[in-house]
Amino acid sequence: MLIIGSTFVSIYLAAFHAPQPHRLPVAVVGSQRVLDQVEHRLDAGLRDGFTARGYASREDARHALLVREVYAAYITTGPTPELLYAGANGTGVTATVTSAFEAVARSSGHSLKAHDALPAAPGDTRGLSVFYAAFGVVLAGFLFGSLTYQIAPRLEYRLRLLSLVTFAVAAGIVVALIAGEVFHALPGPFIGIAGIAALMAAASGSITMILLRLCGSAGVSLATIVLLIFGNATSGGILPADYLPAWLYPLHAILPVGVGVHAIQGLSYFHNDGLATGIAILLAWILASTVVLYLRDVWSTTRIRPADGSPHHHAASGHTPAPYLITSHEGATASDWVMSGRSPGDHRL
Repeated sequence: MLIIGSTFVSIYLAAFHAPQPHRLPVAVVGSQRVLDQVEHRLDAGLRDGFTARGYASREDARHALLVREVYAAYITTGPTPELLYAGANGTGVTATVTSAFEAVARSSGHSLKAHDALPAAPGDTRGLSVFYAAFGVVLAGFLFGSLTYQIAPRLEYRLRLLSLVTFAVAAGIVVALIAGEVFHALPGPFIGIAGIAALMAAASGSITMILLRLCGSAGVSLATIVLLIFGNATSGGILPADYLPAWLYPLHAILPVGVGVHAIQGLSYFHNDGLATGIAILLAWILASTVVLYLRDVWSTTRIRPADGSPHHHAASGHTPAPYLITSHEGATASDWVMSGRSPGDHRL
């Protein structure tokens, strides 16, 4: 418990104690000379905090903002510099880009006109609802995965997978109803939100299951660290992954929480940005986990050997059957002593 608590404190403080962007992409509309000046002034305010990209027109820069190619667009072609930002990215990003570009405008003797080109939903004024929804889904998946073998240790493999699918579908529907229909916090289509949430629940549940089956009771602790600590800290639900330290950044693109959050945000606001990639990665996690579970629970068949090394005898032979040692692969990690009345092929899934 101390290790888990220490890991939680360390990871969350590393990610959020003083968050700053790292090469956050922003658009600049103007000449090459203006682009160079803006990039220099941004770098003077926060070294390596932004990457300025030149765009030919306001429309091109706005489109880049709406599909999340950039997080702000600085327009210099009018009489007054204009900043376009997306409130859907959250208040943290909004504060970062407005503060940075206000300084850029002041350095050239102008005031800045800022405009929210893509505001967050009415029920999500701070842009954090996707993080809370994702955290709830992953927590539920973790609890399902950690309890399924305790509640039903001898459940057949196919029935265990059916229970996982049933749980995931129910979790997706409940999250989409609460976040979308009740609180109006996620404006994406109901089926889409429910589908991504279901995939996240199935992925987190199946990952917890394989860690539990491969590592025993230590697997629960490992799943806590991987999914609930590293996964949620690097999800991008609080701040975009561009704010993460370099050593945490890669986890955003591979763990189920990060790709799920990115997909839901894209589905809700940013013209499906990250949706296809998110679905592919979540399905890959689910497929890989179910294959490992199959190999662990089904393919590695029950092995039986006599405890005294004698050959197998049936009860009909008239000999007193010797005890046999069964190494069970379904729902148990210890070996059970049984009588030799069971044949080597007699096992339960």
